[in-house]
Amino acid sequence: MADKRYTMKKIKIKLVKSGIDRPERQKLTLQALGLNKLNATKEVEATPQILGMVNKVSHLVTVEEIA
Repeated sequence: MADKRYTMKKIKIKLVKSGIDRPERQKLTLQALGLNKLNATKEVEATPQILGMVNKVSHLVTVEEIA
């Protein structure tokens, strides 16, 4: 039986707006993504869970796909 491994896309997330004066859920989402300071970047795999979290704070971050 063939091995069904495949590589997930990676994305780079950068915090461009502050989480100050945002709802607590958005602050916790930023913390879960590992974005603690302004201009912090994180490279993560584009799983459905990560993409959902990024979608919730899309107004605070920029997303770039890594080849």
